[in-house]
Amino acid sequence: MKVKNLFVASMEPGAGKLLITMGIMEILSRRLGRVGFFRPIIDAEDGDKDNDIKLMLRRYCPYMDYHETFGFTVDEVKELAAQGRFKEVLSNLIGKLKWLNDHYDFVLCEGLNSQGFLSAFDKDINIEIAKNLGCPFVSVINGIGLGAKEVEEAIVITHEAVERSGCIHFAIFVNRLAPNVLGVFRSGQGTKARDEMPPVFFIPEIEELDRPTLKDIQEGLGARQVLGRKEDMGRIVRQFKIASMTMEHFLDYVEDGDLIVAAGDRSDIVLATIVSLFSPNYQKVAGIILTGGFVPGPNVMRLLKGRTLPAPVLSVDTDTYTTVKNITGVPVEISPTDERKIALGLGTFEENVDPEALITRAEITTSRIMTPVMFEYSLFERARADVRHIVLPESEDERILRATEILIRRNVVRITLLGDPDEIVAHATSLGLDIGDVEIVDPETSQWTEEFVQELYELRRHKGLTLDGARDAMSNPSYYGTMMVYKGYVDGMVSGAIHTTADTIRPALQIIKTKEGYSIVSSVFFMCLSTRVLVYGDCAINPDPNAEELAEIAVASAETAKQFGIEPLVAMLSYSTGDSGRGQDVEKVRRATEIVRTRRPDILVEGPIQYDAAIDPEVAKKKMPESPVAGRATVFIFPDLNTGNNTYKAVQRSSGAIAIGPILQGLKRPVNDLSRGCTVPDIVNTVAITAIQAQERGTPHE
Repeated sequence: MKVKNLFVASMEPGAGKLLITMGIMEILSRRLGRVGFFRPIIDAEDGDKDNDIKLMLRRYCPYMDYHETFGFTVDEVKELAAQGRFKEVLSNLIGKLKWLNDHYDFVLCEGLNSQGFLSAFDKDINIEIAKNLGCPFVSVINGIGLGAKEVEEAIVITHEAVERSGCIHFAIFVNRLAPNVLGVFRSGQGTKARDEMPPVFFIPEIEELDRPTLKDIQEGLGARQVLGRKEDMGRIVRQFKIASMTMEHFLDYVEDGDLIVAAGDRSDIVLATIVSLFSPNYQKVAGIILTGGFVPGPNVMRLLKGRTLPAPVLSVDTDTYTTVKNITGVPVEISPTDERKIALGLGTFEENVDPEALITRAEITTSRIMTPVMFEYSLFERARADVRHIVLPESEDERILRATEILIRRNVVRITLLGDPDEIVAHATSLGLDIGDVEIVDPETSQWTEEFVQELYELRRHKGLTLDGARDAMSNPSYYGTMMVYKGYVDGMVSGAIHTTADTIRPALQIIKTKEGYSIVSSVFFMCLSTRVLVYGDCAINPDPNAEELAEIAVASAETAKQFGIEPLVAMLSYSTGDSGRGQDVEKVRRATEIVRTRRPDILVEGPIQYDAAIDPEVAKKKMPESPVAGRATVFIFPDLNTGNNTYKAVQRSSGAIAIGPILQGLKRPVNDLSRGCTVPDIVNTVAITAIQAQERGTPHE
């Protein structure tokens, strides 16, 4: 069935519908240029606070206006239904969806949450709306507390209800299943009820997704943050503890993930809890909430302020009893800014759902355009297809640890961190991160260290390196990580968050070296524009390449583009186009273009060519009408570092393009550099790219 809309809904509360919506949107966004999101009816009274809409706009549909994404609020529908005008509601919804279909490649619809409102209708209002909108229906079943037989019954009942309505039943998701029940269906034993039904997918219960964060509690209670960092407000609260005992006895009850609720004048509890965070003898609480409008006295605040506290301290005006009651009423959601929950949710979805089954059933054709969202998600998809092992030497950096958690939650790569295991785990725990599946290697105690020293000595002694010098070098995490790549213990390395580019590249040149046919290491940036991804090289490594080197950069950049699904149409940039200019700089580019054509006749290349003629079809018609590259270029080779670096930054800042890189090319094995100002998403993308490069190059010493 070729469809342009889907309607995701559940007939019962607490089914985790948003996780399914998010997972389907992820699949759609990888293949289509502009995916719209629509909620026919929302709970928010004033129409601008819907969490699901805000998440979708932030992550998948930044081009949509908020008010395009919903039809009515619950109160509006109640009033119209009471007047006997529900058909008017349906008519308006049909018109709005038609408008969205005219403006977007696909529109994913999500049903109403409010169960009290739903029960007021004699039919399931979500199915009724989906039927009138002509949307195939995606059912979400709440699997909490259900055994295998009960799940089978729920599938049959749900399917019959949708079929009776006249809706096309597109797929069924049974969410929040216990591990033992999930095992029954994975083994193929519990499938009798699914004959001649739509595809059924089974997803486990993930406890963390059903727990609030400190930020959720802060917003739900209107609490003030009096101590700690804002970035730690994403910590998961597993349970809360009321600190009514003396400090000595209270500490016996502290558990991992606790939110400590205490009267604001209990400075002893505040100090004891904070000290416990620094101690290896106690588990790590998520945070502290002080009640009664009190905060610790001035001396205690003076003692704590200005220090990096491992957990935030909040304050509320309500008494302890009321505060606890309010905490239990805080809704648990996957908020738009909660990257940890989003990563965990998507990782769980992707591990249990075959995306091709949905794509094939919907007969969705992949878009020819490539948006930044599509490109970034394609990186994850390709990396997951053949999981590789990447070493991150800079484990002391908080951004590295946060990126590591996201990568393992999304099942993108295997990760090794370098450093003292106790210190790394303690640091991650203090940040509220879970890196339990990560391998940690301590160069000071590793069985490989002496082997690496000897290997480096043999590789570099002809350059005058002594054994002591080799041992010295192996104390440097970049050298150690590079040697792990060289020896085949990992597939690639990403470094540079706290080290210079030279610190990353030097060990790679000395140990891994350039691959056959290459004399230099160069780099590219993937420039993700609104509807396409371009490749810029070299914007980070070589200051003033000669013609031979420039040709080598062009060939390497074309290969990189091809590796990542971009058709390489290479523009050798200059300040003149064709034969219009003369001068040493132009001649260098002209000579480099000739070298590329001679060595690689399979690569479409044009040069010298100006940037406007390379990218704009109208300008190309005037300046180079016969060129197969002009106006269509995808790979832009700059004549020197000064031009390239300034251009990529100008395009990035003026157009809002996402720049991913620098990505190194020309090495035998993948090593990539980060900028010291990199963000967590930068690290995540670079690691995924490194893993894909490792897939293409195979394993060391093969």
